[in-house]
Amino acid sequence: MFRTLLGLLVAVLLVPAAWAQSGYRIQAGDLLQMEVLEDPSLNRSLLVLPDGTVSLPLVGTVRATGQTVEGLRSSITSALASNFASPPTVFLSVGQLNPMTTAVNAANAQAAAASIAVGPTIAIYALGEVTTQGRRDVAKGTTLLQFLAETGGLTRFAAAKRIQLRRVDKATGTEKVYRYNYNAVKAGAQAPSIVLREGDVIVVPERRLFE
Repeated sequence: MFRTLLGLLVAVLLVPAAWAQSGYRIQAGDLLQMEVLEDPSLNRSLLVLPDGTVSLPLVGTVRATGQTVEGLRSSITSALASNFASPPTVFLSVGQLNPMTTAVNAANAQAAAASIAVGPTIAIYALGEVTTQGRRDVAKGTTLLQFLAETGGLTRFAAAKRIQLRRVDKATGTEKVYRYNYNAVKAGAQAPSIVLREGDVIVVPERRLFE
């Protein structure tokens, strides 16, 4: 679940980079990347200065703030045109937004991630020869096999044929023990679909000598 939220947070943070190339209006402090196909010596980073301009070789300053990336690209192409036999091919992109815009976007992304409804989870416990012991909160509907995969599997000392699922019947208070042969599943046997419940304990005993 944490990985899902983290993935979504990263995706939201990447959104500004996409709209910065289309409808975004350039602001002071933005860092632009310019490439000129006909003359690579003109390729460079352009910092939008506090007065709203960028400084270009051969032509001096060009007004940048308030323009879209495409609009500024067109302005730069026109400004450089007199130095070429035909209008040059200019590529322009936003390399980095100004710090204030970046901070606002990050705050918006965090707020969006915080607003995501996290699905219901249940507490499951693992003991013995498992890679990760202790409590783990998993989504409702998780099976035993999925749980073993999420926790990193078994150690090399695990008695994989004798995995136990210990479950307490809340109505009677008695404990039931279910056996699970992980080796058989790895060999291709159909895995019994054991759906975990709140409070289930998975015990993986240590392998016996010659087992």
